[in-house]
Amino acid sequence: MRSVDESHAFEAAACLFHGFSDPSRLTILRHLALGEHRVVDLTEHLGLAQSTVSKHLACLRDCGLVSSRPQGRASVFSLNHPEALMDLLAAAERLLALTGDAVTLCPTFGIAAAGTDQVTT
Repeated sequence: MRSVDESHAFEAAACLFHGFSDPSRLTILRHLALGEHRVVDLTEHLGLAQSTVSKHLACLRDCGLVSSRPQGRASVFSLNHPEALMDLLAAAERLLALTGDAVTLCPTFGIAAAGTDQVTT
């Protein structure tokens, strides 16, 4: 039987990975790894709507992954823990390479399942 502390740690890890569950958020994180950016910069570089970028940045900020500072009338966003984030993403890339297409073919969380109502993220 798992302890309460262990269960809480698993729940926290699931919440963290849920923060990474959207491709747009991953793209934003990868772009912020290059340095600080304003929302307008991210919308131009990534081809996403301003509202989409703002929504994802709010999620990432709420998760403690990014922070912002004012610059004139804009906010400049940066990663809070860039080394740890890059280590995690590199580990994910290694694991994905080892599993091949298994993750994308998964009937529960794979690409085909993304269009169904079975799984909510």
